[in-house]
Amino acid sequence: MDKKKVTVPLICHGHSRPVVDLFYSPITPDGFFLISASKDSSPMLRNGETGDWIGTFEGHKGAVWSCCLDTNALQAASGSADFTAKIWDALTGDELHSFEHKHIVRACAFSHDTHLLLTGGIEKILRIFDLNRPDAPPREVDNSPGSIRTVAWFHSDQTILSSCTDLGGVRLWDVRSGKIVQTLETKSPVTSAEVSQDGRYITTADGSTVKFWDANHFGLVKSYDMPCTVESASLEPKLGNKFIAGGEDMWIRLFDFHTGEEIGCNKGHHGPVHCVRFAPGGESYASGSEDGTIRIWQTGPATHDEGDALSVNGSAGKVKVTADEVAQKIEGFHIAREGKAEEKEEGTDA
Repeated sequence: MDKKKVTVPLICHGHSRPVVDLFYSPITPDGFFLISASKDSSPMLRNGETGDWIGTFEGHKGAVWSCCLDTNALQAASGSADFTAKIWDALTGDELHSFEHKHIVRACAFSHDTHLLLTGGIEKILRIFDLNRPDAPPREVDNSPGSIRTVAWFHSDQTILSSCTDLGGVRLWDVRSGKIVQTLETKSPVTSAEVSQDGRYITTADGSTVKFWDANHFGLVKSYDMPCTVESASLEPKLGNKFIAGGEDMWIRLFDFHTGEEIGCNKGHHGPVHCVRFAPGGESYASGSEDGTIRIWQTGPATHDEGDALSVNGSAGKVKVTADEVAQKIEGFHIAREGKAEEKEEGTDA
């Protein structure tokens, strides 16, 4: 155990409040991207490989609890305590649409075909918005047994999963009928649910347990007890041979999927870890914490002395549009805010 490798993270500053959700885009022709949700009300978009800041989505008036990117990383979505879910242009940062809710929106997810947005929250109602007809009323599935904490699509957008803030289990809904077809039973509320990139597994974190479920037959494949209460877990997407988990002890642990053996432990955050996600190629993973930072860790063999860290310049202006588009569109993105957020972060990072 004492020969574990020490991974040096890229540290991404910029948020002034806790980071509560992270989402990686698939790999696109322009690379892959990382979006973060924070209680500071301003989701941020970054280059997923380098952690360089691309832009900040400004417009929410309350904590942002959830964020995601569509399959092509051209649009972003966010769910907030201001009772809205918003759609954003991920190239310019412009708000494209705001969907009003009657209470806090805790979770949002684009369908794989990018035409639909699924939301859930305190209202106990799953809503499906048609992004081709954003002014049309959403389809509502309103018999969730509790406040909704997580949502996701799978089975080619035929099935939805949701978990509740105050009840155990993951409920699987048939999109056509709007009925619960299966419940994956857990003792504690599921705080993180992820469908694997190949569609084979559902990875859940509940209490101090990480579980892996067969996404097609819904049986429990693996269940591992963690050293502490974990809030989030993610399965390596390419080989599926390892997974990460993070939680209240501020550490991000790497485990062998087949045996559950701990094969790495990354320390560096100064507050509980709220979210962990593997990058789409599996070469790195990101963690978001109560301390307001995102850390990107390499999965590979690089070893360094403990305590080293690489800090990413928050406002490195690497925008993923082509050169001629930059001149037209860069002014649409809200770049000025990042400098202020950096100063705040430095002020509180003593």
